[in-house]
Amino acid sequence: MAHRSKRGGKEPQEHYTKLVRTMMQEPAWRALPPVAQALYPWLKLEWRGPHANNNGKIRFSVRQAADALSVSRDTAARGFRELQAKGFIVVTEQAYLGVAGAARAPAYELTEIELPNGSSRGGSKLYREWREGHDFKVKKTRTNNPESMNGK
Repeated sequence: MAHRSKRGGKEPQEHYTKLVRTMMQEPAWRALPPVAQALYPWLKLEWRGPHANNNGKIRFSVRQAADALSVSRDTAARGFRELQAKGFIVVTEQAYLGVAGAARAPAYELTEIELPNGSSRGGSKLYREWREGHDFKVKKTRTNNPESMNGK
């Protein structure tokens, strides 16, 4: 039963996530650098749960990750790349800078969790297929100015 606040409304419930021990005992998890291990729970906190499943559409930017972990953006970006390489996340939609600068972070699938359409019963768990020296392909983020020419 939720506690009532002094104003009569329900107090907000604490937002939490769980990390499954069997996942953390996988060789892929043990091969992750500490920043990637610290980043994963933050990504998982963006998942809305089984009743409002947004897996495959989870958005968490490098800047948000850097702020959450108190690291540089380069370090946070490296954490995202490592999670992809070991099979914990898959990029489902690339980042883009929309009209009038309305940017969107990449969308991610957490491979441990089932997709909303039920296509991967219980999640694909790609990290179980990872082997030392055989990383999964990492989707690199496109740069807005690949030639660094600034229009010149």
